[in-house]
Order: sequence, then C-alpha cells, then structure tokens
Amino acid sequence: MARRPYGALEHEILVVLWATTRALTPAEVRSAVGDDLAYTTVMTVLARLHDKGMVSRTPQGRAYAYRPLVSESELTARRMGEALAAARDRAGALSGFVSGLSARDAAALRRAMNEPQP
Repeated sequence: MARRPYGALEHEILVVLWATTRALTPAEVRSAVGDDLAYTTVMTVLARLHDKGMVSRTPQGRAYAYRPLVSESELTARRMGEALAAARDRAGALSGFVSGLSARDAAALRRAMNEPQP
C-alpha cells in the first residue's frame, strides 16, 4: 500500500466529519475512510486533531465521538494565512497566488474583498 502524503489522513478524516451533522466514533470514521486503516491509527489522528483544537470530543460508551470545530473553508483560510505568514516576500507570494487564479476564483476574491469585514 502506498504511503499517504503528510497531512492527507487528517484531511480525509476531517472530510468524513464535515460530511455529517452528528458526532462520529473512531469506528464510524474508520469505516467511512476505509477499513484498511488500523482502529488505533484513526484514534491517534482524532486525538491529534483534538489536541490541535480542530475537533471536539464527547464520551460515547467506551469511546469518544468527534465532531469538527472548524469548517473546511475556515481550515483552508487558516492554512493560506500560515503559508503567507511564512513567506519572506509576502507581496510576491500574494501576486503569484492571484495571478494563478481562474477567472471564477478571481471574481470570488474580488467579491470577498468588497464585502465589509467583521
């Protein structure tokens, strides 16, 4: 079996959690992601997501049930902000990002920039 890229399993697990409105146990997450994963692997990833403040957990039987604390768009924005903060040339990074946008994404960015910020 090929190894997943760094962070891919966390993302796969978050996608499963985002797809439902109820909290899921590690067994339910494992079933949705794929039974080729060890139960303990799923538990470890969920515990790490909890430690990072990305999911909440509540006791359910002998396990915990997890639900996301951040939406997919919030996580994406956070990651984009972290990448920008790490750039030595922020203006260049922004320029490169914007020049690579599709017309549709550029229009969405213009709308977002024109909306009043909270």
